[in-house]
Amino acid sequence: MKKKKLFDIQINRDFCKICGICYWICPTKTIIEGEFSKPKVEDNTKCIGCKMCENSCPDFAISIVEIGEVKENGE
Repeated sequence: MKKKKLFDIQINRDFCKICGICYWICPTKTIIEGEFSKPKVEDNTKCIGCKMCENSCPDFAISIVEIGEVKENGE
């Protein structure tokens, strides 16, 4: 059975300047625009760990951390 890696998207609100790059660049739309244009994560299971948001953040406010694996069919 194939396994999918799970990731935690950590956003440091003290560093974030609300530029919007992270939710603009996220290919899976795991990070979305929230209230007052603040980045928001509703479902971190969509994250594929590409780190495009982490690498593009000019304020170093995002960290992507692998937290485990789950079988792809959800079992």
